[in-house]
Amino acid sequence: MKIPLIKPFINGDIKKKVLEVLEGGFLTEGAVTKKFEDVFANYVQAKNAIAVTSCTTGLEIALRALSIGPGDEVIVPDYTYPATATVVTIVGAHCVIVDVDATNMLINYDAIETAITPKTKAIIPVSLFGNPLDYNRLNHIKEKYNLFIIEDAACSLGAEYKGKKVGSFADISVFSLHPRKFITTGEGGMITTENNDWADWLNSYKHFGMAMKNASREGTQFDMVGTNYKLSNVLSAIGLGQMEHIDDLLTRRKLLAGRYNDLLAEFVKISFPKIVHEGMHSFQSYCILTPMRDKIMNTLRPQGIEVQIGTYALHLHPAFQDKRYFTLAGDMKGSTTSLNNCLTLPLFHDLSEMEQDYVVKKVTELC
Repeated sequence: MKIPLIKPFINGDIKKKVLEVLEGGFLTEGAVTKKFEDVFANYVQAKNAIAVTSCTTGLEIALRALSIGPGDEVIVPDYTYPATATVVTIVGAHCVIVDVDATNMLINYDAIETAITPKTKAIIPVSLFGNPLDYNRLNHIKEKYNLFIIEDAACSLGAEYKGKKVGSFADISVFSLHPRKFITTGEGGMITTENNDWADWLNSYKHFGMAMKNASREGTQFDMVGTNYKLSNVLSAIGLGQMEHIDDLLTRRKLLAGRYNDLLAEFVKISFPKIVHEGMHSFQSYCILTPMRDKIMNTLRPQGIEVQIGTYALHLHPAFQDKRYFTLAGDMKGSTTSLNNCLTLPLFHDLSEMEQDYVVKKVTELC
């Protein structure tokens, strides 16, 4: 039995939306992307949403919008995809890497405060795998030290904290629309912010620095140096079509995640990452913690069950050893524990109970 880690939701209506764009002939960013942005903003209850080419480019220009660059420090967690840290060096700032809490794999708030210096300008916490952050604690740190919060919300579309969707808690939040995400455009990202001035700057910057208000083909004006991070109508049509089904897709994911929990609960060698208090997990990825992680992964993959590690511990990779660009602040015990124990199991909209039972059977045989 072949069971993938994830499968994108692509139905006939989504294909029709893409075909309409292709037949209409306007393939670059336009009205379809604008509608996608509006639908996304409305869903996460944010004032502004700006579509970009990826979560990575979104994080980069979020830093630029806040004038963060050479001489500044930005704090990021060690247990994350490399892009969270590399964007800091791309804008010329210095990246300070701190540990995570092994119980939930999210950034360690005490470690943040220990790492803050007069040069610290921002924190990029990651709401990893769809587990929301403790925004009350983050806002306390932000106000105490006068910092910006740029949330790497790559996996957190649909997650909630105290009944409110992730996407408007941080100064700027950035989501991923990569194929590993249950709402995907193939490649792409979405930035959300409550600050209209930052939104205008971001929108201009991704359009080559063009003055967007009252712009026309005949009267185009470029107010600053920018670049091209636009998301095409073709890709936006996929995302727009998927957003029409987001509630059903989230409900299905939560149902399957709950079923995994029930089936795995009795096994002493398996535990579950803690969900943030008063948070609602979106289960972009369904993860378990087990010391048998490598044995399970190395056994199941050849059998056609696509299981995967959680993510990476940056401090173990050569790219993050250069002290000119990176500071490793702490022993990274939480991150190392997460790296060695986190296993991601298949989870997608049409995963059947029979397939799920088969995954659980294979996992538990090894535990």
